[in-house]
Amino acid sequence: MTRRLIAATASAVLILGLAACDDGKGPVTTPPPDLGFEPQTSDGGGDESGASDGGGDGETQAAPDIPAPDRADFPGMNEHTEEGALQAFRYYIAVSMWAHQTGETEELHRLEEAACKGCQELNEAIEPMKEHGEYWSKFDVTDVGTRIYDSEHYDVEVAYFFTISPHTRPNDSFDGRFEAPEVEYISTAGMKWSGDGWTVKALDAEWGEDVHN
Repeated sequence: MTRRLIAATASAVLILGLAACDDGKGPVTTPPPDLGFEPQTSDGGGDESGASDGGGDGETQAAPDIPAPDRADFPGMNEHTEEGALQAFRYYIAVSMWAHQTGETEELHRLEEAACKGCQELNEAIEPMKEHGEYWSKFDVTDVGTRIYDSEHYDVEVAYFFTISPHTRPNDSFDGRFEAPEVEYISTAGMKWSGDGWTVKALDAEWGEDVHN
């Protein structure tokens, strides 16, 4: 059985959360850590069109024109193998990050189980951004590592470590934008196989500026 081990200590913490969730109530998750920076808001003048975007041009940030992730970049994702499950989860994460930049969620929801609570927590910012028409600005996703686990509760459990490059985001009140630094992610998923391919049944994730150490 293939094993890829990167930052094993951190990933083991997340995998325990997935293993403990087979009680019909969804995955055990914890709130993400504080990224350690404060959003920049407008000056209170009441004109949202003049809210700061962190870059000095004073404009809101609409969805960038970014192409959807290409399935060809995730070879074997439709195969009933452990590697296929891993590639399918990497694709799911790529679609999630794309949805944060565009508001497009149809493909994202197709790839996850409806009861996947951890999926909802990872993506909870998307719907409010869609309502306001503001999104995360363009950024790059960099692979850091992966791991495949045996599982007692899912067809297979997989972990994916990655970073996203600095970018801007709307603040919580959508009256301004702020500069987000490079963010590190550790994500672990319980994957389910069906005749249509792999779906994410449970997910646990942690993110911040220094979670890979």
